[in-house]
Amino acid sequence: MKGNQNIIDSLNGLLAYELAAMDQYFIHSQMYADWGLTKLYERIAHEFEDEKGHATKLIERMLFLEGTPDMTVRTGFKVGTDVQEMLESDLRVEYKVTEELKKTVALCETEKDFVTRDMLMVLLDDTEMDHAYWLEQQLGLIKRLGLPNYLQSQM
Repeated sequence: MKGNQNIIDSLNGLLAYELAAMDQYFIHSQMYADWGLTKLYERIAHEFEDEKGHATKLIERMLFLEGTPDMTVRTGFKVGTDVQEMLESDLRVEYKVTEELKKTVALCETEKDFVTRDMLMVLLDDTEMDHAYWLEQQLGLIKRLGLPNYLQSQM
């Protein structure tokens, strides 16, 4: 089914953020594992899998719309050097994904592509209610408990 090129382009823009988030979560999870922060490793490894699922849905939809997914671009990728910076970097990407999802949902409504919009709404809910919310909680815990106590709780 030939899809709207503007929507395909917007989906590729989203894919660039999802791939960046996926790669970022992957390297951060491995860093947490190396540092012995088992709880953070497990959660961030889970986030990596979620992002891979998001990327898969975007790719599948683009292929259905007869578009070409661009797997070469990573927008917003930044590896942190310590736990707080890593969490902040992950949250920054999630905020950007949320912003781009909302723009693409609006485009889909304008172009009357309600199937793509509905698929994106599931990703938006996951991004806002799971990923970003959890990261905000962790940064809040660091502020309330202090970094040393937070790190001890993640071992």
